[in-house]
Amino acid sequence: MEQMIAVCGLDCATCDARLATVANDQAAKARVAAEWRAIFHSEDINEQFVLNGMKAITRNLARQVGKGSLSQDDSKAVLGRIRTSTSLKDMAEADMVVEAATENQDIKFSIFRELDDACPGHAILSTNTSSIPIGRIAAQTERPDKVIGMHFMNPVPVMKLCEVIRGIATSEETFRITWDLALKFGKTPAVANDYPGFISNRILMPMINEAVYCLYHGVGTKESIDTVMKLGMNHPMGPLALADLIGLDTCLAIMETLYHGFSDSKYRPCPLLRKYVEAGWLGKKTGKGFYEYT
Repeated sequence: MEQMIAVCGLDCATCDARLATVANDQAAKARVAAEWRAIFHSEDINEQFVLNGMKAITRNLARQVGKGSLSQDDSKAVLGRIRTSTSLKDMAEADMVVEAATENQDIKFSIFRELDDACPGHAILSTNTSSIPIGRIAAQTERPDKVIGMHFMNPVPVMKLCEVIRGIATSEETFRITWDLALKFGKTPAVANDYPGFISNRILMPMINEAVYCLYHGVGTKESIDTVMKLGMNHPMGPLALADLIGLDTCLAIMETLYHGFSDSKYRPCPLLRKYVEAGWLGKKTGKGFYEYT
């Protein structure tokens, strides 16, 4: 199978962050976080990650131009506004930061501690986490009032929603600035309070997890499960196909956050979901999940 590289530039099948998350190994998570601090600041290694990310952005923009949803001039303008860096110290000029690292709590904690040191005191630090409580992330900084969730939906250029999550310490000013910024991005913001999974994934992920349980228990085939939800519930995409698009590792990580965050068995990840992730079948980005992709 062809090697699949995520937008972050890493090979999903061998990513230590993914493997540590799947195993829920706290020691491994801490080790990965420490390694990522070194890798992220090592120009001779991370420059390739930057190039891979820019290639992915360029491909996505070219796809939109091809579909007629974006002009060539606008595509060039977007690329012209992007500045790349291999050091978080370059965030010293930022007024607003949107962190979008992998859904790993330890890695996000590490990034926010460094951002807190690097960014000016007035800067707002937002996170694109899809499930980790904002209060936990804010506690890693000396500016919890300026930490907020800004959860974009995938694929970001297409989906209109931006879930804005207020932490317990998030100030009204921080909330208003973030809300207005989402509007300027052309998004439709929706406010959520700080609970595991927020609104979107507290509803979506248990539905996907239950669909996996239906497959696990032999209630129906993957095609039947997706067809029922598409034609019976008018969903544009079946839950198993959607899980493949999101990434099965991400789905598992979010279910783990819900399960441990609420200590409620109704959020227990399906064993089949865990088995697929352990096998490296992560969905569309690796060429195989519940469906196969070429």
